[in-house]
Amino acid sequence: MKVIVTGAGGLVGRAMVSTLAAGGEVVAGFDHAALDIAHDSSVARAFQVERPEVVINCAAWTNVDGCESDRERATQTNARGPELLALACERIGALFITISTDYVFDGSKEGFYTQRDQPRPLSVYGWSKLEGERRAQAAWANTIVVRSGYIFGPGGTNFLSVLLPMLRRGERLKAISNMVGTPTYGPDLAGRIYQLARLQLPGIFHVVNAGAGASFAEFAQFAAQTAGFEPSLVEHVPLEALPRPAARPRNSKLRCVVSEALGLKPLPTWQDGLTRFIAGH
Repeated sequence: MKVIVTGAGGLVGRAMVSTLAAGGEVVAGFDHAALDIAHDSSVARAFQVERPEVVINCAAWTNVDGCESDRERATQTNARGPELLALACERIGALFITISTDYVFDGSKEGFYTQRDQPRPLSVYGWSKLEGERRAQAAWANTIVVRSGYIFGPGGTNFLSVLLPMLRRGERLKAISNMVGTPTYGPDLAGRIYQLARLQLPGIFHVVNAGAGASFAEFAQFAAQTAGFEPSLVEHVPLEALPRPAARPRNSKLRCVVSEALGLKPLPTWQDGLTRFIAGH
């Protein structure tokens, strides 16, 4: 396959390029400087040069609080961008895959959110990502939406990238104890997206690591123990103790209702992914 990966400078984008290259695919990775997905001319140039068979959109503005104060930028990057890419894919018949988020849900449900649940985002970020899903699917029928959440791994800014350096310095870390999701290891996410690209079945997929999910505090505690740091450095605090501009869903755990029916086995547990990450660092 000839594949374009947008957002190739980020955590998921890097993992995606690496996974595709290891699979023997021809990959053109574009970071934001090389391809601004919110500008039609930038998208058109990249498509004209590369003529891809598959486009995987890993580009997004993921600053949840930043989005809250700049709705226009959030809309351009997270909604208009996927729409432009989908329209460009439609013109040449390429499969389009775009990554969305667990923050499209409001967190009021007990248990796991599946594709059967109605999205109700609480924040501008969640709204803009949901709008990106809908615009892309409306623009091009051959679109796959991949929702994931609590993504961690090498090569990007995420909770884990902040956590480990603080633990190494012996600093105490406040981690939220009453906000839960399904942690997802970037390389595992990329591997599943590669499988979906080969299946070429349009629709919405929830892709997360297996297990019961975890709060940020539970995740941080396990990371500290696995990396050999003192677990007491992690202080459990409620969401209310760390007020921020954008509302977050208290529960955004995801589960996919179609993957196993397609022969896609559950991903490894998030603990397994976190152990592999720490072992490599």
